[in-house]
Amino acid sequence: MPHHLHAFDDALNRLKHDVMTMASQAQQNLGFAVRGLLERSNELCNQVVADDDEVDRLEVQVDRDGLEVIMKFSPMGADLRRVLASMKVGQQLERISDEAVNIARRARKMNANSAITETQMVQTIFELSAAMVRDAVRAFNDGDLKSALAIEERDQELDDSHAEFIKRMIKRTEEDIGHIKDYVDLMFIVRFLERVGDHAVNIAEDVVYAESAYDIRHGGVRPVVE
Repeated sequence: MPHHLHAFDDALNRLKHDVMTMASQAQQNLGFAVRGLLERSNELCNQVVADDDEVDRLEVQVDRDGLEVIMKFSPMGADLRRVLASMKVGQQLERISDEAVNIARRARKMNANSAITETQMVQTIFELSAAMVRDAVRAFNDGDLKSALAIEERDQELDDSHAEFIKRMIKRTEEDIGHIKDYVDLMFIVRFLERVGDHAVNIAEDVVYAESAYDIRHGGVRPVVE
């Protein structure tokens, strides 16, 4: 039976739906983790840790369904690339949720101590990384090659913000030794956010491959889009 019939389309749509459900939960976890830090809410932090189980479950579901589609319909060309991209995007979303858990756990440690003003500086870096994830997921959902290609270029701004933040926190550890552990926790948290941006770039690269067959990882040739 040709794979382009309705059964294949339905299976591919279900796969995509699961990935988008995963994306919604992972993004919520990330937002709750940073709110848990900024609002000093252990309740939000605990929610992130608990909800990560659902993201893990969905990753397994996406992988299982993706393999079933390949085995049942033997897709080729763009169809096969989209199935593989869905599975790889699922892996990146699971890692984003893991980064959210890492942030939540560090936030709980900081919440046990007196507040420091430098914590609020995380907001700007969070907004950069969260926007990259949001736009990468949207590019995946829409099959938007142009938007996917643009995300990689935005990663430098996040990297620069991360590096500047680390410099400032190192200086604060020298000026305020009473809060050294908090400054170290903040450095880890911002590092986790920088990794979130890396995962967003990986999602974008998967979208580019699915939509164009170009593998742009590690400086690969990029497709020309007008």
